Amino acid sequence: MQNSMNDSMDGHFLPMYSMTSGIGQEVLPDLYCYTNQIVNVCCVGNPEQSEEWVLVDTGMPESAGRIVEIVEERFGEDSKPKAIILTHGHFDHVGAVVDLVEKWGTKVYVHEAELPFLTGKQDYPEPDGSVEGGLVAKMSPMFPNEAVDLGSNVEALPADGSVPHMSGWKWVHTPGHAPGHISLFREKDRALIAGDAFVTVKQESLYKVMTQEVEINGPPRYLTTDWSAAWESVKKLEQLNPAIAVTGHGQPVSGEELSKGLARLVKEFDRIAIPDYGRFVDPKH
Repeated sequence: MQNSMNDSMDGHFLPMYSMTSGIGQEVLPDLYCYTNQIVNVCCVGNPEQSEEWVLVDTGMPESAGRIVEIVEERFGEDSKPKAIILTHGHFDHVGAVVDLVEKWGTKVYVHEAELPFLTGKQDYPEPDGSVEGGLVAKMSPMFPNEAVDLGSNVEALPADGSVPHMSGWKWVHTPGHAPGHISLFREKDRALIAGDAFVTVKQESLYKVMTQEVEINGPPRYLTTDWSAAWESVKKLEQLNPAIAVTGHGQPVSGEELSKGLARLVKEFDRIAIPDYGRFVDPKH
């Protein structure tokens, strides 16, 4: 089943770290967030109640071993997820996906519009090293943008908004940062896994990435190709009125810090999020 895959992330280890790298935290009893270098991966499932769980995103290239250690610490030796859900296919969210599928034989689910980037058919645009924002942005041309090929191991998410093996959750299409970017939302406790639709750190700034100072911000600039869609996506998420959010980069946020920060981001997205210059910036904005 898995021999048709091609791992474009192989050999692309990037020595980038934040202060929270290697730290996991239980955000809710069934929502665990682990920071892999500079990006968050989530385990959804309560180890006290069930052996079943789902992995959301797969971290940086060359990180499969560490992710396996973390999930086995939480769910037990030889534990494997019922599914892998990807918020999108950028390198820091699919870094270990081929290695993990090879180990676990788990099915991967993505939005239909991301399938070309995960079946080897289409590469992402190259990261924009010219974009306003700081040292990480300047470093971004070294980030891999090639498509991963998961072959028959990847499928489109169900059209009805449900999420395989994640009862009570729905997926929300939040494009802009990537064409098929999704966020995951659970109505009963208004928990949100936002991916990179918005983040809680200024991801372009190396200092802020390292210190993880909380600052609700737009998607990482160097890989965001459609700013008007990104703004609409943030509006969509604010309307859900999330009580707690785990984002692709930065610390989880909740309560007033989240609601006020998200409201401010929606209102001032052009000032806060959209860069003053860059390859994907409309000069008219």
